[in-house]
Amino acid sequence: MEQDEFAMILTSAAIHDEWKRGRIVLDPFDESQLNPNSYNFRLGNTLRVYSGSPLDVKRENAFREIEIGPKGFVLEQHRLYLASTLEVMGSTHYAPTFAARSSVARLGLFINLSASLGDIGFIGQWTLQLFSIHRLRIYPGMKIGQIMWWTPKGDIELYDGKYQGSRGPQSTLIYRDFLAERTAV
Repeated sequence: MEQDEFAMILTSAAIHDEWKRGRIVLDPFDESQLNPNSYNFRLGNTLRVYSGSPLDVKRENAFREIEIGPKGFVLEQHRLYLASTLEVMGSTHYAPTFAARSSVARLGLFINLSASLGDIGFIGQWTLQLFSIHRLRIYPGMKIGQIMWWTPKGDIELYDGKYQGSRGPQSTLIYRDFLAERTAV
């Protein structure tokens, strides 16, 4: 793809072309999930719920995992569930962002509370932060969100952080930041 100072978000044709070239990872890829300037991703089959209280940023927090069966799972209102995308997604060339599909948002389901920007170089299943304002039944494999790809400007530094290569929902690893600070002193 040519670098164009004015090109910002990739169109469906550009996403498809860059996927074919291997510059965008969408695995598995389904052409029917392309939108005019995004790609619909699906919900994986596992949820993770923190099981202790209060949560502590300096410690690994306990959790339990729930499999979403074919009959679905009812999310309780005002409860955080960690989920993941079915697809492995990422790029070493573009900056990804994601959002809920508007059809999902209209049901009162948030799929990310504040972390919608991905780093260039991250490749894995994305952890979603599901939060519903109503009791809501969800199903594995449902199209839940959409990922967009943005052309960066400037030198690219690839992500090589603690969530690289994630599979399934990932609990916070923020406690590792505090461990790193202690060993650096």
